Amino acid sequence: MGLSTALQKTLAVSLGLGMALSVSPLAGLAQANLRNSFPGRRVGGGTRGECSARTLVHLVPDSSVFAPGSSGDLALVQGPTANPVSMTMIFKPESGGTSSSQTIPASSAGVTLVRRATINAPTIWESGFDCASADTAASDDPLSFVETASPPAVSLLLPTPEAADVQVQKALQALRQSCGAMVPAAQTLAQFGLADVVTAEWPQQLPVRCPS
Repeated sequence: MGLSTALQKTLAVSLGLGMALSVSPLAGLAQANLRNSFPGRRVGGGTRGECSARTLVHLVPDSSVFAPGSSGDLALVQGPTANPVSMTMIFKPESGGTSSSQTIPASSAGVTLVRRATINAPTIWESGFDCASADTAASDDPLSFVETASPPAVSLLLPTPEAADVQVQKALQALRQSCGAMVPAAQTLAQFGLADVVTAEWPQQLPVRCPS
């Protein structure tokens, strides 16, 4: 009986260790697959309608996949517009589950940095302008084109960083040092491979806003 019990315990421990060792590679493989297959779009906006045409950019790698690391820093850029509206960010588990959201007040062109809790599982991050109120006002004019939604910027947030993520993390840390100040528009977006987003309509300097 004693020997049998000891053998059972040994087998159980060995099985547990084997399962623990197998989880990490599988998790890494799943994350790699998501990096290669996620259909993200880091630049939102660009359709007809004043509100919906406004540019909204996630400052993430060009794959639209990003691991923010322990700092939890995320940043986005809002393009110029004559009639700014609020913006909503939605964070939802990639595997399904409860979403959370954060609303940013209406503002002119600028960079906005937010800080999220540590990402422990793949999370989809969507950001879009709240065009419904603007469209309601526009609908009073029968000649206006009514657009019900601004195409969102969509990115995937992951727990484990790669080399491209570390570069973006460092750029975001530098931006956070400029909270409340101004940064050059073209140079700032060029750090993320987005220099072509800045057109003649953009201001040369962008304010850096850090609401959280």
